[in-house]
Amino acid sequence: MRIFQAVWLAGVVAGALTGCGVSDNLAATVGVVATVGTVPVIGRSPFDAVYSLATGRDCSVVRLDQGKSYCRPIDPPPESPAFCTRSLGTVNCWSDPATLPDHPMPVADGPSFLTPEQEAYRLRRWP
Repeated sequence: MRIFQAVWLAGVVAGALTGCGVSDNLAATVGVVATVGTVPVIGRSPFDAVYSLATGRDCSVVRLDQGKSYCRPIDPPPESPAFCTRSLGTVNCWSDPATLPDHPMPVADGPSFLTPEQEAYRLRRWP
């Protein structure tokens, strides 16, 4: 935060020393300093922050600089894990476990869906 304050103070002093209408230079200097200060701190310009808040999407010119799209795409839902069972000497995986007779135990007893909290986090709005 001290770096931002130092850059802002330097911009104000530079604007005051130019001798041409301090108020015009001050406004332009504050705008440039705000943009220069917000990109390293929050990863977006003030316009990006306002646009992201209005749309609820994570948008930034920094993403464009990295060769990505302006706004982060919405994450697709995760694929359901394969249903694999033990067989004699091997493991068999099934695409539709509902059609299996006797409902065998899976090899891994991990979750096969997102919890409501995980789904809410995946679909969250920015910020």
